[in-house]
Amino acid sequence: MMHGRAKSDPAIVARKPTNKAGQAAAESVEPRAGAKGNAGEPGTLWTQGQESAPPGLDRIRQAARKDRKRRFTALLHHVDIALLRASFRALKRDAAPGVDGVTWQDYEADLERKLADLHDRVHRGGPYHPQPSSRRYIAKADGGRRPLAVAALEDKIVQRAVLEVLNAIYEEDFLEFSYGFRPGRSQHDGLDTLVVGIGSKKVNWILDADIRSFFDSVSHVWLRRFLELRIGDKRILRLIAKWLKAGVLEDGVVTVSDTGTGQGSVISPLLANVYLHYVIDLWARRWSRRDAKGDMIMVRYADDLVFGFEHESEAERFQEAMRARLEAFALTLHPDKTRRIEFGRHAAANRERAGLGKPETFTFLGFTFICAKSRRGKFLIKRKSRRDRMQAKLAAVKATLRQRMHQPIPVLGAWLRHVVQGYFNYHAVPTNFAAIAAFRHHVACLWLRALRRRSNRDKTTWARMKQLADDFLPTPRISHPWPEQRSAVTHPRREPYAGNPPVRFCAGGVQQ
Repeated sequence: MMHGRAKSDPAIVARKPTNKAGQAAAESVEPRAGAKGNAGEPGTLWTQGQESAPPGLDRIRQAARKDRKRRFTALLHHVDIALLRASFRALKRDAAPGVDGVTWQDYEADLERKLADLHDRVHRGGPYHPQPSSRRYIAKADGGRRPLAVAALEDKIVQRAVLEVLNAIYEEDFLEFSYGFRPGRSQHDGLDTLVVGIGSKKVNWILDADIRSFFDSVSHVWLRRFLELRIGDKRILRLIAKWLKAGVLEDGVVTVSDTGTGQGSVISPLLANVYLHYVIDLWARRWSRRDAKGDMIMVRYADDLVFGFEHESEAERFQEAMRARLEAFALTLHPDKTRRIEFGRHAAANRERAGLGKPETFTFLGFTFICAKSRRGKFLIKRKSRRDRMQAKLAAVKATLRQRMHQPIPVLGAWLRHVVQGYFNYHAVPTNFAAIAAFRHHVACLWLRALRRRSNRDKTTWARMKQLADDFLPTPRISHPWPEQRSAVTHPRREPYAGNPPVRFCAGGVQQ
């Protein structure tokens, strides 16, 4: 059970100031007011021919914000034809079809009749039966394969519509240090918050936590208990249960399990956030207030978690407590990927005195975090693109170039421009210039090799390749602001549960 009001920086839980602290101390943990306008509007569908969020969802959001313990017993009527249409328009046009084989373009033909029929089946309850998701695999940077569940098109439409309704509730509940798959929040917001937290607080130790096979381990029993805290509409709960029990089709066999949410489905990220909100987020915030004597920061992006501590003893105690906490809810920490390292402004000096070499690094959302110094000798957190991720991307470019090497140079150049610019859009952060420049150079080398393989008589020189690269490939430049600049303006900073103690879950059941 939590007591007292939450006053914290974005995604950062700090020690409370003393009663007679000056204004500066109070400001460091004062929640910011929400931004004006529609910056915080959840559920807005940014698509061609977009439709604004229905007024009913805005009323749900206001009710959820006003009463943190309210259970919503009438939600399905918000899933009307207009919301189904907007959900269809928001789906990716070129997404792989599910077991039904229906593509976005196929469904668009005679759309209104199909949506009316779908709406009728969903609201009647019985006739709507979700189909099993088809199993697909994508390559991982470590050489493994990540399983994805691709739902049928109609299931995607209904899931997205229900997602819009549930977001209106849960966006008022989720905490500020949760960034994964939430409206108006991106991976870079989480990255910036982590950098700002380490730089502005007394962080000396990092706990990089990894949950083993999280999406395959989610307990359906616990998930339903968590959902029922806010959702009292049995029709919505039945829909979610149907999606969880629809199973996965692989090699002609449908597999149904009592655990897991289909990673890759539309509704899965929200269900994962709900699960971790009650299992980790609320518990971790309570632990930081009751058990942490020093500063502590938290950032979570889906099942990727990073915690920062002032004291090593608290990092160790928290790790053991979190291990027990996860096990009580059918989850486990990955023993090889969960690491506790010394990291922060004093790490380099401490390790040098102990003869341990440079501080260790950790990875988060595609970047390696490194303890470094600025040109003026001040502590600087350097973010560098993960080496294995870059190598995997270059390997994919190489394989595609082999298939397309006989295409005209302008066609190849246009495609490679798109690839390199896409890489820059994510990785062009401060302190990472060398990595993005190296990526562009390696792409040019692969292009040159592909051109030379087109014919034994090909005489393409490196000078010619440099000219082609200048003509077609974008110039590397830093396009993202420094974390302190963006973190200060992108999000309203507030703790949704301030002054409202949440339900406390323990292994034995639920405690109010």
